[in-house]
Amino acid sequence: MTTRRNFIKKTTAGSAAVTLGAMGMPILTKANILSPNDQLQVAVIGVRSRAKALTMGINKSPNVKIIYNCDVDDTIIEDHNTWSQKTIGYVPKVEKDFRKMLEDKDVDAVFIATPEHWHAPMAILALQAGKHVYVEKPCSHNPYENGLLVEAQKKYGKKVQMGNQQRSAKTSIMAVQDIRNGIIGEVYKGEAYYSNNRGSIGEGKIIDVPSSLDWELWQGPAPREAYKDNVHPYNWHWFRNWGTGEIHNNGTHEIDICRWALGVDLPETVTSFGGKYTFQDDWEFVDNQQVTYSFSGNKFITWTGHSRGLMKPERPGRGATIYGSKGTIELSRESYQLYGLDGEVIKTELEGGTSATIDTMGAGDLDGMHIANFFNAIRIDEPQNSPIADASVTTMLCHLGNMAQDAGETIQIDTTTGKVLNNEKAMASWKREYEAGWEPKL
Repeated sequence: MTTRRNFIKKTTAGSAAVTLGAMGMPILTKANILSPNDQLQVAVIGVRSRAKALTMGINKSPNVKIIYNCDVDDTIIEDHNTWSQKTIGYVPKVEKDFRKMLEDKDVDAVFIATPEHWHAPMAILALQAGKHVYVEKPCSHNPYENGLLVEAQKKYGKKVQMGNQQRSAKTSIMAVQDIRNGIIGEVYKGEAYYSNNRGSIGEGKIIDVPSSLDWELWQGPAPREAYKDNVHPYNWHWFRNWGTGEIHNNGTHEIDICRWALGVDLPETVTSFGGKYTFQDDWEFVDNQQVTYSFSGNKFITWTGHSRGLMKPERPGRGATIYGSKGTIELSRESYQLYGLDGEVIKTELEGGTSATIDTMGAGDLDGMHIANFFNAIRIDEPQNSPIADASVTTMLCHLGNMAQDAGETIQIDTTTGKVLNNEKAMASWKREYEAGWEPKL
C-alpha cells in the first residue's frame, strides 16, 4: 500500500494535513490533490491490443510516464516492448505479475485492459494499494462485482474512470447539452446499434499451455479450465467464464450514450430477443440480439447487436440515435447530426478527429481526451466524464440485457438496486463462482 510519507510527498505543496480513512488509506480531498507540476507515473496492465490505444492516449498528456507494462504472456510483452520503443520512444519496466507492480509506491495510477473477468477484481486490488484506476469497459464481469467496485471507490477515495471514451467527445457533450436545452423537444427513445461480421471461433481443442503464458494468473478469479486453442488472446469475449458477450464488448458504448442523452438510470423492465444464428462453434452468447429497456417517464432504449452477419450493411457499423418530440439526433464518435421531424438535416457538428469503430484496438483522439480528463481529475479535481458510480449504471444495463436473454422473458427491475424481482433464473447470474482464494473483497 502507498505509505503516508509517499502520499504526502506527492500532494500539493503547502497542504496542511492528510485525512486518513478506513485501513489507514488517505482520503483524496481538495487539500491533497496532486500538483499539476508533479509527474504522474502509471502502469498499463494487459498490453496486447486495446492497451496500445491507451498508451498512445497516455502519451498525449504532458508530464505523465508509463513506468510499467504488465502482461501474463511473454510473447505479447516482447511485441509490445518493440512497439513501445517505436511509438513512444522508450520501454517501461516489465512485470508479469501485476500484484508485484502494485507494491511499488511510485505508481500513481493503473490502466486495466485485461480480459473482462479481471476488470473489477484487479481494480479493487489497485484501489486497496492506493492507486487511481482507469478500467476498460465493462467495469465488471457480473452485477455483484459492479456494486463492489463502486463501494471500493467510495471506501478508498481514489479516482476510478471507465473507458467509455465517447463521454469525452466534444460533439456528444454538445448534443447532450442541446438536448437538455430542448433542441429536439421531449426525448423519449434512444436507439443503440452495432454491426460486425465476426467469423467462427471453431471448436477448441485442449492443448498444452504455451510456455510464454502464465495460464494460472490469466485465469485469476475465474474457476479453472483446461487451456484450449481458441480462447487466448481474444476469443475469451465469447465464453461466459471470462467474457460478457457483445452487449458489453461494444454495446456498453452506445447504450451509455443513449442513457446519458435520455437522462435515465436503471430501467423498470428489460426484454431481450435473440440467439446464436450463424456458426456451430464454441461461442456461448447470442450473436444477434435485440434488447428493450423501459424507464419511468415513458422513455425507452433499444440495443441492436449483430456480432456475426451484417444484417443491414448499408448502416454504419455503430452509433446512437436519440428521438424527441421535435426532432432526432444521430451521434457517433466523430459527429453530431441534428434532424427535424421532416428528416432534413438542420446542423452537423464534426469531432475534428478520428476514432476507430469496429477493430479490436479502437484507437483515436477520444482516448487522449478521456485519459486527459482522468489525469485532470487526479491533479486538480476536475469533474470526471465517466466516474465509476455513473459508469457502473450503464454496465448494469448490459448485465440486465444478458440476464433477460437468459431468463427468456421480460424481467422486472428494482430501480434502487438493479436486482431482478421475482425471477430466480435471471438472478442466478447476479454473482459468479470464484476460484478458491480469488474472490474480490473490500
